[in-house]
Amino acid sequence: MAQILKGAPVAASLTEELTRRVSVLAERGITPKLAIVRVGERDDDLSYERGAEKRCAKVGIEVEKFLLPSDCSQQDLLDAIARVNADASIHGCLMFRPLPKTLDEQAACAALDPAKDMDCITEGSLFGVFAGRPKGFPPCTAEAVMELLRFYGYDLGGANITVIGRSLVIGKPVSMMLQAANATVTMCHTKTRDVAAACKGSEVVVVAAGHMGTFDASCAAPGQTVIDVGINWDESAGKLAGDVDFDAVEPIVSAITPVPGGVGSVTTACLAKHVVEAAERTVS
Repeated sequence: MAQILKGAPVAASLTEELTRRVSVLAERGITPKLAIVRVGERDDDLSYERGAEKRCAKVGIEVEKFLLPSDCSQQDLLDAIARVNADASIHGCLMFRPLPKTLDEQAACAALDPAKDMDCITEGSLFGVFAGRPKGFPPCTAEAVMELLRFYGYDLGGANITVIGRSLVIGKPVSMMLQAANATVTMCHTKTRDVAAACKGSEVVVVAAGHMGTFDASCAAPGQTVIDVGINWDESAGKLAGDVDFDAVEPIVSAITPVPGGVGSVTTACLAKHVVEAAERTVS
């Protein structure tokens, strides 16, 4: 039976560390603050917002919301972002996406100050991830993958790791972060001819394809660790499922993350970590 790599203890450990760091900032008269920019009331946005607020409260981070109706104008959104950029008391910003199709999402992302970009939506943040420089922050979910691997004691130096998925949200950033940790990374995507063959020789596989069942028993190998980043709704089972066929893969591999309860449960802790780091940068 595989070890189940749950996210809750990872998030708890991060929360404890961040609470200590917020106390140090408080001694210098600084309270980390997160701005949340939300357009409309999508159910998934509201759910994540509640989780983020709860995590921030545990750590000691203030939250200020900039809420706009779904029919707001582009200028309304840009004005909200400008207020976030101009407010020195705000250290980080989370802007929910996707935005309504009536809005220019690329322009909205570009308007945000990369130093306050907590989830890697600006080109400046992406540059920081790809160049290995502290400019902006990586995506919270990619950071959650790294935190989970660190918590469970994985030595990434020289490790053979396969990443399935090449999006700018997860696949590409996490591959760069893994390489920065000295792992040897193979990337697979929809045009990869033999995904199973690419995965078989890997010690760790990060599955972020966005499609349920992408990683099945044919891809798995004994001794392997599988990190499932996917979140899908399984209509037939009436429950959330990842990109990994958990029931088929779990008996084969050595360790695997569950969905839900794995990587996703660490993301709000990583968001809080970014806000605290952003506040620390203002005094470093």
